[in-house]
Amino acid sequence: MTVHVVGAGLAGLAASVRLASAGQRVALYEAAPQAGGRCRSYHDKTLGRVIDNGNHLMLSGSRSLFGYLGEIGATDSLIGPREARFPFMDLETGERWVVRIDRGRWSRWLNDPTRGVPGARLRHRLKGLRLAFAGRETTIAACLEETGALWTHFWRPMATAVMNTPPDRASARLLWATMRESFVKGGSACRPLIARESLAASLVDPALAHLDRHQADLRFGQRLRQVDLDGQAAALRFAGLDVALGPGDHVILALPPSQIADLLPDIPTPSGAHAIVNAHFLLPGPANVTERSMLLGLVGGAAEWIFLRGEIASVTVSAADALAEESAKVIAARLWADVAKALEQPIDPMPLNRVIKEKRATFAQTPDEIKKRPPTRTAWPNLHLAGDWIDTGLPATIEGAVRSGHLAADAVLANAIGERGG
Repeated sequence: MTVHVVGAGLAGLAASVRLASAGQRVALYEAAPQAGGRCRSYHDKTLGRVIDNGNHLMLSGSRSLFGYLGEIGATDSLIGPREARFPFMDLETGERWVVRIDRGRWSRWLNDPTRGVPGARLRHRLKGLRLAFAGRETTIAACLEETGALWTHFWRPMATAVMNTPPDRASARLLWATMRESFVKGGSACRPLIARESLAASLVDPALAHLDRHQADLRFGQRLRQVDLDGQAAALRFAGLDVALGPGDHVILALPPSQIADLLPDIPTPSGAHAIVNAHFLLPGPANVTERSMLLGLVGGAAEWIFLRGEIASVTVSAADALAEESAKVIAARLWADVAKALEQPIDPMPLNRVIKEKRATFAQTPDEIKKRPPTRTAWPNLHLAGDWIDTGLPATIEGAVRSGHLAADAVLANAIGERGG
C-alpha cells in the first residue's frame, strides 16, 4: 500500500509525516520546486537575509502543531516569552500597553485593568464571553458590538489576525474555536511563539529530513492535472507523469480549494478569499529584542503586527485586499512610516525592504463560506482532502493546516486497518 500525498504545504507535510511514522509507504508530490507552501522561507538577494514568505504567529496551546513538531524533532525550534503577553501600541496617540494573561482558565485579564487594555470597562471585558454562545450566522463585530477600548485595542486586531477576514464579516463561532483552545485555558496555552530562525527551519526542513529517513518518495515540480475516478481514485495524472493506483493505495489531496474545484467539481469548496500583505525591512543593526519584545501589535495605522528577528523587522497586514492592490513601493512607504514610529527609527532613508503579497492567502471565513468546507473524507473511499480550508472546526491557521493533515492521515490509517480486517 502506498499513500500518495499531493501538495507539500504544511497540511501535506503533516499528513505525510504521520503516515511515515506509522510505517506507511508515502509518495509526496509538489508543484513548486520546494516544500512549505505559505510557510516557505528563502534567501532574499535584496536583503541578504533569509526571510519567511509570510509571518505566522503560533500559540503554545496548539496541540496539533506541537504533536507535529514532536514527530519531526523540532519542538524546541519555536521561541517566545515565558508568560502570555501581547504588547500593543496606538500609533495615533503613542500609548503602549501589554495584555498579560495568567495561567488560570479564562484568566484575570478580563476583569483586571492592570493586565489588559487601559480604559476597558468591565461590561466590555465581559462581552468576550458572548463568543461562546454565538450562532452560526453571527459575525464577530455583531457579537462584540464594536464598542469601547477593548474592541479597538484588542479584539479587532486579534480577530483580524486570526481570521484574516474583516470582523464585520468573519464568523464569531469560528473565532471561538481558537479562543477555546488557547485564551480560555489561560496563559499556559496562549503564549505567543515564532520560529527561532525561520519557518522552514522549524516546520519544513525537519519534516523533509524525517520523510527522507523513512524512505518517502518526494517529487517536486509535479502539478496535478487530473484525477481518474472509477468508484474510487484510479490514477493521478501530472504533467509528464501518470501514476496508476494499485489495490489498497490511497490519495490525500492537500491542495488549495480553487484547485480542488477544478479537479473535483462535485466537492463543495469555499470560493471567497482575502489577502495578506507582508513587508520585511532590513534595520541598520540588530533590533534590541528580547523574548518579551519580539512581537508588537499596532493600532491606528496601516501596519498591524511587527515581528522582530535579528536585523529584520517584518510586518503583517491581514484582510489586506485594498492594500494588496497598491504597488510594492507605496506599500513599503506606508508600512515603514508605522514601523519607524513604533521602533523609534528615523523615517528617512527607508531601509532595504521586500514586500510580499498573498492575494488569496486564506478563504474568506464568513458564515456563508464556512458552510462550504468539506470534510476530509470524500465520496471516493480511497481519496481524502487536507488543507486549512477543509472542515477542521478551526480557522485557516497553522494549527488548522496541521490538524487537517492529521485528520486525513488518521482516516487513511483507519481505512487500512479496516481493509486488513476485512
